[in-house]
Amino acid sequence: MTMDFTDRLTRVEPSATLAISALATELENEGADVVDLSVGEPDFPTPENIVEAGKAAMDAGHTGYTTSAGIIELREAISEKLADDGLDHGPEEIIVTPGAKQALYEIVQALVEDGDEVVLLDPAWVSYEAMVKMAGGDLTRVDLSETDFQLEPALDDLADAVSDETELLVVNSPSNPTGAVYSDAALEGVRDLAVEHDVTVISDEIYKEITYGVEQTSLGTLEGMADRTVTVNGFSKAYSMTGWRLGYFAGPEDLIDQAGKLHSHSVSSAANFVQHAGVEALENTDEAVEEMVAAFEERRDLVVDLLDDHGVDVAVPDGAFYMMLPVDDSEALRASDDASGDQPRADDQAWCEGALEDAHVATVPGSAFGTPGYARISYAASEERLEEGIERLAEEGYL
Repeated sequence: MTMDFTDRLTRVEPSATLAISALATELENEGADVVDLSVGEPDFPTPENIVEAGKAAMDAGHTGYTTSAGIIELREAISEKLADDGLDHGPEEIIVTPGAKQALYEIVQALVEDGDEVVLLDPAWVSYEAMVKMAGGDLTRVDLSETDFQLEPALDDLADAVSDETELLVVNSPSNPTGAVYSDAALEGVRDLAVEHDVTVISDEIYKEITYGVEQTSLGTLEGMADRTVTVNGFSKAYSMTGWRLGYFAGPEDLIDQAGKLHSHSVSSAANFVQHAGVEALENTDEAVEEMVAAFEERRDLVVDLLDDHGVDVAVPDGAFYMMLPVDDSEALRASDDASGDQPRADDQAWCEGALEDAHVATVPGSAFGTPGYARISYAASEERLEEGIERLAEEGYL
């Protein structure tokens, strides 16, 4: 039997991040010692108070269905957290989801139809493109690689991309994959364009709590943005709860009503006891988050210094736990080109595959994020493993 698959799936590629991770796992299963700098997952355990809250919730019988939008205790806690950030969203304007990725999927499905234009800032997280394509939307991309991945110097380019035909603009700050934190002036530029062209904006703030020496302004706090911004956040990154699958989005009540239909007919709700653990995370975990952020900052500085020792200059990230490594002039790629008789090229896919095979270091090609010529490295790993990974890359000619 031959199955006919839908266009909305065949036009989407599998996640490059998870594909590299799968290759790394295959090598590990063969006995290789792989330094995995590919996956955006904190290497810290979930803070103990959160784990205990999840256990207590199960012991208390919180194992059944919840209200689709989420338990009121968690939505109230989220509302208070958003208020601390300057956002005014009551519990009725919040949906709790099994991970922030589900929140983004529901928003895109609620807002984007066939042929609708969606603007992305490149490099952009890999799943934005896939979600838009599955909804039938068309992508317009704004390249930030020439401005050290900062938005403010590229506002003219963004203005050229956004028009009255734009349905949705996605802003992710701090950014995956660059770690860039956009300035208030940059966000004000986004606001001006959104208001002028009546555009809805997704503000993906999943890394908002992970910044170094700067604070990320929530886009929805700017004048004119409260009713046109959908704020997305979750628990995976700041609270090291990736496997718990817990996220949320907040926005205008009419969007919540419409997106809630998809939510109720697909995932029903986030897991009951996980939501109770989420309340604990928001209310009693600030100190643990601060400790993790401090460790990430030390690791960032270490990697920047190690790369500098090998003559590699990178845009220093102010948030998240990623940086973009330029790879288009590495010795390994030049050797590969010379052997094949081709001219030198910015083949980041070949660089990442070679780095994994030769140095046993896993990274993600920048082309997966819309920006060829780079590899994303995650420094959510121990200092010892980071040092080992950079040294291997240097020894094998990949720096």
